[in-house]
Amino acid sequence: MKRLSILLVLFTLYTPSAFAFAAFETPATNAILIDADTGAILYAKNPDQRMHPSSMSKLMTVYMVFDRLKKGTLHLTDTFPVSENAWRKQGSKMFVHVGDQVSVGDLLQGIIVQSGNDACIVIAEGLSGSEEAFAETLNEKAKELGLTNSTFRNATGWPDPNHLMTVRDLTILANHLIKDFPEYYHYFSQKDFVYNGIHQENRNMLLDRLGVDGLKTGHTEEVGYGITMSGKQNGRRLILAMNGLSGTKERASESERLLEYGFLNFDNVTIFKKDALIDEVPVWMGKEKTVPLTINQNIIFTVPKNDAAKIKATLTYDSPVKAPVKQGDHIANLVVSVPGLGDKTYPLVAASSDDKLSLLGKMIANTTYYLTGKM
Repeated sequence: MKRLSILLVLFTLYTPSAFAFAAFETPATNAILIDADTGAILYAKNPDQRMHPSSMSKLMTVYMVFDRLKKGTLHLTDTFPVSENAWRKQGSKMFVHVGDQVSVGDLLQGIIVQSGNDACIVIAEGLSGSEEAFAETLNEKAKELGLTNSTFRNATGWPDPNHLMTVRDLTILANHLIKDFPEYYHYFSQKDFVYNGIHQENRNMLLDRLGVDGLKTGHTEEVGYGITMSGKQNGRRLILAMNGLSGTKERASESERLLEYGFLNFDNVTIFKKDALIDEVPVWMGKEKTVPLTINQNIIFTVPKNDAAKIKATLTYDSPVKAPVKQGDHIANLVVSVPGLGDKTYPLVAASSDDKLSLLGKMIANTTYYLTGKM
């Protein structure tokens, strides 16, 4: 067997981290900006420092509701009773009344639009019996979602020394909400909601600007103002989480500035699309001389728009490939080399099948190879 390497393509690319971090600064204590499709980090400042997430952690409560809705174990028209415990909760409120039966649809709007602590507790008690029990389900789900630096003690984000998240975990959670529940994501772009005759506006001041369509703001006296936000332009989505800002105006201006920076300075480059034919490789003793190769996923990198360094993609396989070959067989690899990021390997599979030659065909092929040295 002989290992063959064939240079396929040559692109230009800079690793995002070195470019972005030196070019941007923010007064936020913690911040991270990622590309939703590639996971590329376009900016980060203390992204793994555990902090009080305030109302941004309500996204976890919303996730639990969306998850039940999608599984069919909960419906928007279902109702939960309002306890005195929920009614008495201070801070942001939906203004539910003790003894009321409130629909899940209204409670979702009360949480997402109005940031209602009372609505969160109604949901927690309705789903788990108590807020404490509900917090345990949040911790279990957080592990499933890969939130490695998050611990939950309540449904609201009310200050607690052990209720902590990181901005990185907030972007992971936001990405799950966007991708896991596209049928419910529209709630995050809702600008206002009226309940019990009380009109409240969404605290996300950037909705409908820069393609922003979510997700959640937060504030505590100890930590300051924060936001977990997402926007989409020209088919490309960015997710931002930041905390520790001085006020609502600074929160709006800094989140807008950082999101705009990501859209203006970076693009996504698709090297190969899923199911694209990459190349053909020779087959020994097959009815066809070659078999086409394809890839089962998109290969996309987030790249700066202006500056560039080299990136290359190389095809490697054991030659010759022996018949029979079945469609879908893994017979080669695509190795993509990105400066600063190392090599990334992607499996390539046969796009079609190739059966063995008949006995006569093998004799002819062997004679041809003996005389010409060609397969």
